[in-house]
Amino acid sequence: MIDKYDPTQIETKWYETWEKNGYFKPNDKGEESYCIMIPPPNVTGTLHMGHAFQDTIMDTLIRYQRMQGKNTLWQPGTDHAGIATQMVVERQLNAQGTSRVELGRDAFVKKVWEWKEQSGNTITNQLRRMGASPDWSRQRFTMDAGLSDAVLKVFVDLHEEGLIYRGQRLVNWDPTLNTALSDLEVESVEENGFMWHFNYPVADANGNATDQFLTIATTRPETLLGDTAVAVNPEDERFQHLIGQQVLLPICNRLIPIVGDEHADPEKGTGCVKITPAHDFNDYEVGKRHDLPMLNVLNKDATINKNTPEAFWGMARYEARKAVVAEMEQLGLLVEIKPHVLMVPRGDRSGDVIEPLLTNQWYVDAKTLAKPAIEAVDNGDIKFVPDNWKNTYYAWMNDIQDWCISRQLWWGHRIPAWYDENDNIYVGMSEQAVRDKHGLSDELKLTQDNDVLDTWFSSALWPFATLDWPENSKELQTYYPTNVLVTGFDIIFFWVARMIMMGIKFMDNIPFKEVYIHGLVRDSHGQKMSKSKGNVLDPIDLIDGISLDELLQKRTQGLMQDQPEKVAKIEKATRDEFPDGIKAYGCDAMRFTFASLASTGRDINFDMGRVEGYRNFCNKIFNASRFVFMNTEGHTAQPFDASQASTVEKWILSRLQHCISEYRKHMDRYRLDLASQTIYDFFWNEYCDWFLELSKPLLKTEHKEQVQSTLLYVLDQALRLLHPIMPYVTEEIWQEVRKRLKLKTESIMISAFPSVDETLIDDKAEEAITWIKNFTLGVRQIRGEMNIPPSKALDVVLAQTNETDRAHLANHNNLLKTMARLDRVSLLTEGDEEPAAATALLGQMKILIPLAGLIDKEEETKRINKQIDKVNGEIKRASGKLNNEKFVNKAPAHLVDAEKAKLEQNQVVLRELEEQLEKLKSL
Repeated sequence: MIDKYDPTQIETKWYETWEKNGYFKPNDKGEESYCIMIPPPNVTGTLHMGHAFQDTIMDTLIRYQRMQGKNTLWQPGTDHAGIATQMVVERQLNAQGTSRVELGRDAFVKKVWEWKEQSGNTITNQLRRMGASPDWSRQRFTMDAGLSDAVLKVFVDLHEEGLIYRGQRLVNWDPTLNTALSDLEVESVEENGFMWHFNYPVADANGNATDQFLTIATTRPETLLGDTAVAVNPEDERFQHLIGQQVLLPICNRLIPIVGDEHADPEKGTGCVKITPAHDFNDYEVGKRHDLPMLNVLNKDATINKNTPEAFWGMARYEARKAVVAEMEQLGLLVEIKPHVLMVPRGDRSGDVIEPLLTNQWYVDAKTLAKPAIEAVDNGDIKFVPDNWKNTYYAWMNDIQDWCISRQLWWGHRIPAWYDENDNIYVGMSEQAVRDKHGLSDELKLTQDNDVLDTWFSSALWPFATLDWPENSKELQTYYPTNVLVTGFDIIFFWVARMIMMGIKFMDNIPFKEVYIHGLVRDSHGQKMSKSKGNVLDPIDLIDGISLDELLQKRTQGLMQDQPEKVAKIEKATRDEFPDGIKAYGCDAMRFTFASLASTGRDINFDMGRVEGYRNFCNKIFNASRFVFMNTEGHTAQPFDASQASTVEKWILSRLQHCISEYRKHMDRYRLDLASQTIYDFFWNEYCDWFLELSKPLLKTEHKEQVQSTLLYVLDQALRLLHPIMPYVTEEIWQEVRKRLKLKTESIMISAFPSVDETLIDDKAEEAITWIKNFTLGVRQIRGEMNIPPSKALDVVLAQTNETDRAHLANHNNLLKTMARLDRVSLLTEGDEEPAAATALLGQMKILIPLAGLIDKEEETKRINKQIDKVNGEIKRASGKLNNEKFVNKAPAHLVDAEKAKLEQNQVVLRELEEQLEKLKSL
């Protein structure tokens, strides 16, 4: 074992060993299988803190189950991320002075594959650095040949059942990416805009304008060019008489009907609503109800098309907006313009304003697929953890709309549909399959659909397609359905629901039994981490460390040069938080931090102080282990026999059983935060702080070999408990334990996980050692308060003892003297006068330390008064700041909170010093 804890010396070494020896692969000997599917990260970049958090949870679970002898599979892979990946490669081409259009489809797709190889390797290397232990030999990619065949088969089968169809409907159209988007890929952003009020003249029987008007209001004046009706509420007495008549549409000079429809709210605006069925989702429904024309006035790049007056042809939409408003004003039909706050739909990738557009797209009949998927959660076949997330699932599933699955991209699974010259559609696995099925001659020209499938369509098949479906493989039989899906709440709609629908449809079984929903990782102030905010942390930087200059460069990279204020703000915040950069904490400390924060479903504020603390914990584990090894040199390994153990050993063995029980209970409930706290408390507080100290005097007795056995046995068990969360430091130490205990298993990661041994639970031993601990703490408290050196042996007088106290004292007198550093312990009998002494209580018993001659009362009084003056100064300073309204109102919240904490802490210290002073006066 290395001499000093240094994660850089052990991480790469042990990961290579594990992978080389095939420990990550399933163990066919295990009778019970356990499988987790990785949510495949996009190949568009590097892993972020959310990935690190999620992957730590999954790896901890898989290691925990692997050590229980289960046949475990953690299935790795990556997603082709259609839109995101195409955008990345297109930007690269643009920077090189070319474009995908110039390259052509085949050459462009080849470029994307080249980029994928580079980026995909980056992600898998990062996962390795984080200690992830999936079966790399089964790594999959959503565009692999096998997965692609599965995607085509699902499309063809659903189409043959009528559950996939092609239709012309209104979709969310991204003018930048030139593709349709699902509702889930559109973000509604509150923005300041305007509401324009226009007059539309009512027409007479001959179609001429009258002097009567209907006033409509719109936030999108350019859509006037596509109006095909004006709607009024049929119950609105102001306009009932006009239903069935027409208005003369300004600028276009088209007659359009006035229809009665409940979409028009008499209480809102003017009560009259312009209807543009081809460019508004609500208007589209009105148009269908009244059989209105669907007039599309936009090209796919959001310029105005030729279904409008010639003056507008080719205008960009916002240029056309200005032109429409100007002409309406010139015609005297502009009533007013009011400032208006509105929700603007923007594409989550491009950031461009989305246009509702009437296009031909492919759709999945989601309502039909959703019904059994809802029942699976209703009847408890699938459980959400925490349970409340099923309500979010229901909210979407019960109101699900047909799913638009076609995307106007080149990167992705190309839709397996072919068209002849008469636009007849043929769907099949390949062009040849289509020709064979429909008896089409080779002379008949067929053209494949240019669109690709939505990325979520292929990832919906992930749980069974990665297990070689449609082949009924051994893996599919063994691991489907999987045990748990670990994911964030933000993709319950995108991915979780769709996997359930597709799994039930094609496997006739649920894809997973439980869905563990974790929260988002936020920065230490609770802010969402984002590149634009400049508060992103890279998990690899926490492992390896990074200088301040490198961190500043990372956080401001890509920001526009014309944003100096934003750059300066990010730089200042970074310097304030990381004045010396980020230290190298190692993988184990980072993983333990994530585990300690993993309370189900809650967002976590990532605190670097915790990472520092758990780096110290790694060091504590290492140093404690070295103490054990130094004190077990030459120990002859033998079968562990607890029957010969002393009370101290029986106590630690009993506490170990409680720790194992609690740890397993928490892990089985996905409470990694409580599991990590349980083993932390046991190892640091009970094993290190108490058992190692209590063992020192015992190692000098005839029980030495027995104590050595216990030291090694408990260390072995504790390391196994820690391993799923902290794989590296535990493996490094355990290899030395293995040698001393002559264990045959080659690695801790394939060793047996501890289970509770009821015979080792000993309430009497626990009661005895608890009494010794509290006695020792009472003496230490007096030493601290009275400034008595820890090395000075003390005389202690005990008063008000009962039978139990006296029995513990008789049985453990020598141990007590060693732990509390005592010279002599005497008992007061009833009627004896208590000496002037400092006192601590243990139940009813008084622990008295006579201070006469032990301390200089005058000097001690001066020392305490000096401390009181100093603390009062700090209290005055903090109170002054907190009473300053400018500081409280303008300083960052975390600085104000820090001052409040300092004030409270100093007030507690002041009370303790004053109590010490009172004790001195009584001497």
